[in-house]
Amino acid sequence: MSEQRGFFDLDARYAALSAAGDPLEKLGGLIDFEIFRPALDGALRRSDGSKGGRPPMDAVMMFKVLVLQTLYGLSDAQAEFQIPDRRSFGRFLGLDDGDNRPDETMIWRFREALVRADAVDALFARFDAHLKSLGYLAMGGQIMDASIIAAPRQRMTDEERAIVKGGGIPGAWKEKPARLAQKDRDACWTLKRGRRKKGPDGKLLMALATPMFGYKSHIGIDQRHGFIRTWKASDAARYDGRELPELLDPANTGGSVWADTAYRSQKNERKIARAGRVSKIHFRRAPGKPLPPQRQRANAARSKIRSAVEHVFATQKHRMCLFIRTIGIERAKTKIGLANIAFNFKRFPYWEQKMAMI
Repeated sequence: MSEQRGFFDLDARYAALSAAGDPLEKLGGLIDFEIFRPALDGALRRSDGSKGGRPPMDAVMMFKVLVLQTLYGLSDAQAEFQIPDRRSFGRFLGLDDGDNRPDETMIWRFREALVRADAVDALFARFDAHLKSLGYLAMGGQIMDASIIAAPRQRMTDEERAIVKGGGIPGAWKEKPARLAQKDRDACWTLKRGRRKKGPDGKLLMALATPMFGYKSHIGIDQRHGFIRTWKASDAARYDGRELPELLDPANTGGSVWADTAYRSQKNERKIARAGRVSKIHFRRAPGKPLPPQRQRANAARSKIRSAVEHVFATQKHRMCLFIRTIGIERAKTKIGLANIAFNFKRFPYWEQKMAMI
């Protein structure tokens, strides 16, 4: 007959997790998640409980559940299973063995409440303000880029696709509300540029492109710390350069703006100049002509700085498994916004450790 486990057995398991370097313990120790409560309470607008009924789960704890989902790429059902299964998750959420835990329906309803309130902007701004209060100002200039975030591909006929593209709803969908609810009319198809294939003589044979369906994440990071400071979400077909005015960060203490050739246009150059900034956007070659050597060298120098923004998307897509499982641009915006908050969470311990060594 096995012995019953006691409190000290659990304490020993937590000690073993700490000794192994539990990243969630470090994150929970560095960030006071109570800073998000005012924004969460303002978004949820819950009743005071005077009418009775089952009290809702704590808002800050539920927000931390969404953080876990985002960091580890979990669906609602996977999060429901993993929370009681992983001691590190329970400790991060402040849940003991006998406590009530959120199920997938609770998680979905909580996230939907944030979507309806468009609360992700306020949550992102709250942590950005916290970073600045600790001295992590946006410095050194800003780097912009965009990346396609995939979503489940929608099956539709050419006729249905033409109707949806024109802003309408196919008649067959109207007759079946359940089917309509599963159709994402905001996500779009686009072509993702791939590597250029050259022949033995060095001439370009073809430019490979991959069709992609989903949304697009537009971000601006500060060059000094690498934190995301500005962001937007759109459908995948949105042209990157159109979002430059929205991504310009007036709080950045540096004057330079780095971006790839997709952002180079006379309109954007004027926007940057009027904002009192200096354009470091990559030069674009004229059609049918090679880029002059001087500009090739300038682009190579700029790439060394601009490439830092690729780290953000690599982390979100490969380590956090960012994928849009939801339907509609508002839900996609919340998903992308949470991923941007989570990335800043992941980067924060690195800077705290680095500053402690100085």
